[in-house]
Amino acid sequence: MSHISHSPRPSVPLLVFDLDGTLVDSVPDLLACANRMLRHRALDDLTADDLRPMVGDGIPTLVQRVLAHRGAVADDQAIEAYTADYTAHAADASQLFEGIAPMLQVAVDTGWRLAVCTNKPVLAARALLAALGIEGLFAAIGGGDSFPARKPDPAHLLGTISLANGMPGRSVMVGDHRNDVASGVGAGVPVIFATWGYGPEEMGQGAGATLSDPTLIPALARWLLSRSST
Repeated sequence: MSHISHSPRPSVPLLVFDLDGTLVDSVPDLLACANRMLRHRALDDLTADDLRPMVGDGIPTLVQRVLAHRGAVADDQAIEAYTADYTAHAADASQLFEGIAPMLQVAVDTGWRLAVCTNKPVLAARALLAALGIEGLFAAIGGGDSFPARKPDPAHLLGTISLANGMPGRSVMVGDHRNDVASGVGAGVPVIFATWGYGPEEMGQGAGATLSDPTLIPALARWLLSRSST
C-alpha cells in the first residue's frame, strides 16, 4: 500500500492591531475625560493638540502627562478615577478611522485572523470595540493590564499572539507609535507603521513598511510575510 505524504498546513496568518491612533480616533473621549479630571482640580482644559502626543503608553502615563502639563502630580486616586470615567465613556465620540471597517472585513474574508494589542486597559478596550460594533472580529484583545508586560516589551505582543492562537512567524503588527515598532522588532514580527495615527512619521523607524492608506493593510501584510519566509 502506498502512503501519501502531506506537507504541514501553514497556520492562519494573524494581523495584530494597536487600538488608539491605529484603528480608532479616540482622542475626543480621552480628552473629555482628561478635562473633567482637570476641572475637578480647578485646572485649565487641554486641547486635542496638547493631548495627542501624550497617547500611547497607557492610562497611568497619560494621567501623569496630563496633570504634569498643568503643573500637578498624579496619584493612584487620579489614575483610578480616570480609568473608571474613561471605561464608561470610551465610545461617546470616538470613531473608527476612515477605511478601517472595510479593511477589517476584507482581512477576515481573505483568511486573516485578527487581534488587538493595546496599552489601554482591556475592559476599556473591549467597551470601545463593542460600542463600535467590531469586537466580534477579533480573536484576542491583549490590553495593557492583560500580561505582566506591556508595549514596548515584546512579551505583550507575543502574549497577544498566543492568546489568538497565532504564531509570531505568521503574524504582522500594525501601529502608529514607537511602542508598536519596538514590540514588533523585539518579537521578530514585521511591523506596518500607520501614518494616519498620532505618532510622527519618525516613530516608524525600524518598521518593515510605512502606510498612509489603511485599506492596503491586508495586501501589504501578506507581502511582508512572504518576504520574511523567503
